Amino acid sequence: MNNLGLWHGGDYYPEQWLDQPEILNKDIELFLQAGINTVTLGVFAWSFLEPEEGKFDFTWLLKRVDQLYENGISVIMATPSGARPKWMSDRYPNVLRVNETRQRQLFGGRHNHCYTSSVYREKVARINQKLAQTFKAHPGVIMWHISNEYGGECHCPLCQDAFRGWLKKRYDSIEELNRKWCNAFWSHKYLSFDQIESPSTIGENMVHGLNLDWKRFVTEQTSDFAACEIKALREAGAMQPVTANFMYDFKGLNYKRFSQEIDVVSWDSYPLWHKRAEILTARDNGLQHDFMRSLKKKPFLLMESSPSSTNWQGVSKLKKPGMLKLDSLHAVAHGSDSVLYFQMRQSNGSSEKFHGAVIDHYGGEDTRVFQEVCEIGEALNSLKEVSGTSVRSKVALIYDTESRWAMEDAQGPRNNSLYHHEACVKIYSAIKKLGFNVDVISMEDDFTGYEFIAAPMLYMFRSQVEEKLRTFVEEGGKLMVTYWSGIVDEWDHCFLGGVPYGLMDVLGLRSTEIDGLYDGEVNHLVSVSGTWEEKEYECRNLCDLIKVQGAEALFVYRDDFYQGYPALTRNQYGKGLAYYVCADVEAKFYDDFFRRVMKESKIEPLVRGEIPEGLEVCSRESDEFEYLFIQNFNREPVTLSSELMDDLEAGTFLYGDKSDHGEIGGFQTLVVKREK
Repeated sequence: MNNLGLWHGGDYYPEQWLDQPEILNKDIELFLQAGINTVTLGVFAWSFLEPEEGKFDFTWLLKRVDQLYENGISVIMATPSGARPKWMSDRYPNVLRVNETRQRQLFGGRHNHCYTSSVYREKVARINQKLAQTFKAHPGVIMWHISNEYGGECHCPLCQDAFRGWLKKRYDSIEELNRKWCNAFWSHKYLSFDQIESPSTIGENMVHGLNLDWKRFVTEQTSDFAACEIKALREAGAMQPVTANFMYDFKGLNYKRFSQEIDVVSWDSYPLWHKRAEILTARDNGLQHDFMRSLKKKPFLLMESSPSSTNWQGVSKLKKPGMLKLDSLHAVAHGSDSVLYFQMRQSNGSSEKFHGAVIDHYGGEDTRVFQEVCEIGEALNSLKEVSGTSVRSKVALIYDTESRWAMEDAQGPRNNSLYHHEACVKIYSAIKKLGFNVDVISMEDDFTGYEFIAAPMLYMFRSQVEEKLRTFVEEGGKLMVTYWSGIVDEWDHCFLGGVPYGLMDVLGLRSTEIDGLYDGEVNHLVSVSGTWEEKEYECRNLCDLIKVQGAEALFVYRDDFYQGYPALTRNQYGKGLAYYVCADVEAKFYDDFFRRVMKESKIEPLVRGEIPEGLEVCSRESDEFEYLFIQNFNREPVTLSSELMDDLEAGTFLYGDKSDHGEIGGFQTLVVKREK
């Protein structure tokens, strides 16, 4: 994106310290000491930029950008639309959101505004244009950051009208909408689009087609609002790339759709370190890194991370020594071109006064956190040639937002939890243990180029995914589908004639029933004699009962009335193989499954030899070189196998200390540069 290498810095709020210029001057000294080369300015600064309607003051901001640039620090300039000033809410109350019970909200908080409001769009466009006119040619401004963590929905009359207009474009007639939403049920047929209202707990919220289309509309309206923000910047001449920061496992928006509006994906990462084994947290967070990277199949930005503890999680846990650097380089290993923090200087009041920061209330350089940030600056400088390199994956995991929306709204077979996210993490973790990069994709993506695709709990089939998967297997790919897949179409209509829809011949089976298990209830999978080695695994939550139609049963259920029913199957289709996992089975099963299947399929990982427990291997590559990251999420040193050491020593150690005894230290990272 520029010649800075890997970006290091984060969110900075000089407007909080304008009356203390000595602090602002000290900040720059500390930034330079820590290897900070990029900061984000302007987030939530609207009341300083336009203190009264039509009266703009960018003097303080321009002075700060100039001062930073003179010291070699670039700026990501944010638009301030995430929180508007009080004068706007007082003068134009329709900019405030209305909740699902049709109650208009009061001024306050963040993102408490209507994306449909023409007034709000006009005010946002005007200040964005003013910012663009001021900073479009400034050499210190390298990117635009629109708003901050878009999210939430509005149910005001303006949004109701917009929703009806969106539905009219989506459906040719009210009769078609009634059919697609299955409104014959409970006598819910509409006579016109004007009768439709958004879902509400005091009205209609059990028509699943309505709920699903409302979520799609919220994504479209939010994406359109973002597009209008960007249009205002472009029309005023700002041509720098644009980003918007996404959030962890966020289901309020379909990020695949939203990502079409921006040039670079960024996200805010706040994992709960030290709550369980660090490698488990790393894999859960790594899935999110790979999801963000896969949205555009190019490097992303780690836009926010905490240098220390947060202030909003249930427990504000400190990062133990070494974890901040390990966490930061973990993002780089998965494809991030930045390590950016929230926040650069800790605020001395209000909501986030105790949120971790590079510079704390003490304000000195001799803190443990600041010293570790300095170490990260040195590490990123050593790895600057990694910037802009890509991640190539042989394996993909389908993790589709719209399918999750529908599945979690479906009312059955379990309403407490379907454990979709947990199932995906188990599968992702098992693949990562073997040393593979993983793309985390949606049904809309192109499947060519992958050797193995995992499709867990793909409840909804859309974008002709069944045909794409059929072709993938037919041409030699290896596919794993699980229980509760291919059940409904994109309107949440149940498929007739058997499921998984369109893949019964590919999988060689038909699903007949699915059993929801009570919390604490278990069943077991046992291997079929003469297939795989004798094993037994525990399963919970959901058990699919299938009828084999050509597939080979590798495991069967041990307990209950479906004792002996197939629980894991394999089917040859064309040149490829299709596996079906019938139950929500324990993680150990997936570890053994992928170890065997990858070996049998001769799908080669990034390195040879056994990867010790608690280590993760990732890679990035340029046209000429591969950059191999080995990270130890154990607190103690780990000895590497001779095969793994041979692979590493075939390249050049770019970062990290390699022990003479073939060890990697606790919470340490090694980066090896190898010719492709």
